[in-house]
Amino acid sequence: MKSVPRHFLELKEVASDELRRIVDMGASFKRGEKLNGTAQPLTGRALAMIFEKPSTRTRVSFEVAMKQLGGSVVVLTPNEMQIGRGETIADTARVLSRYVDAIMMRTTENTKLAELASHAEVPVINGLTDHSHPCQLMADIMTFEEHRGGIAGKRIAWCGDGNNMARSWIEAAARFDFEMRLACPTELAPPQDAIDWARREGATIVSTTDPDEAVDGVDCVVTDTWVSMGDTEAEKRHNLLSPYKVDRRLMERAANDAIFMHCLPAHRDE
Repeated sequence: MKSVPRHFLELKEVASDELRRIVDMGASFKRGEKLNGTAQPLTGRALAMIFEKPSTRTRVSFEVAMKQLGGSVVVLTPNEMQIGRGETIADTARVLSRYVDAIMMRTTENTKLAELASHAEVPVINGLTDHSHPCQLMADIMTFEEHRGGIAGKRIAWCGDGNNMARSWIEAAARFDFEMRLACPTELAPPQDAIDWARREGATIVSTTDPDEAVDGVDCVVTDTWVSMGDTEAEKRHNLLSPYKVDRRLMERAANDAIFMHCLPAHRDE
């Protein structure tokens, strides 16, 4: 009987101690340290990367990491795959599982990622969906800790759209034990199911429509772009989100040594 592969689809599906080990291992690799005596533990391993959405940082991050750790990558887009001509996601998952050791997918629809994972015989990694962006959060946690030490017990404020990144920050609060404050317009509220789950896990989650209230005294302020690729309601979103712009005035309400983070791409003056 074949073993069921472990996927990385959402932070909440992984235990706190495992997520901590991943962040610590990433920091260790960045310092040039070896794993079990080798600097290239992925020698002979191959990663398939499926991009339904264009990417700069996600592609470069995965590709450089695989090569530095000794592995190789295959980059696939719908135009290059039979999936763009009607082949099912299930068949794609089964076929790729014969060739590679893991699959990363960046897609506009979380249901596609879930289907890929349900049929793959190798680990599947969420490279971004409309639901969540766990790899970005792991990078953000590592970055925060490089600059401000351990994130446990700290206060983080999210300002803007209660989107996929907001969801992953909420899940991270429960897994890494920090206070999460969310300032979002009512029309773009953060996902209540994620808030309810995080609170059941013991996390402190504060949700408000007032960015000043959310940012008061926090250790880090985070935001995202207001309009994503393909969004047809750009003007409406700009009107809703303009009060949530992170500027010098808002940052002055945070702690004196607070840092600002943005997952990019950043549109200046938003």
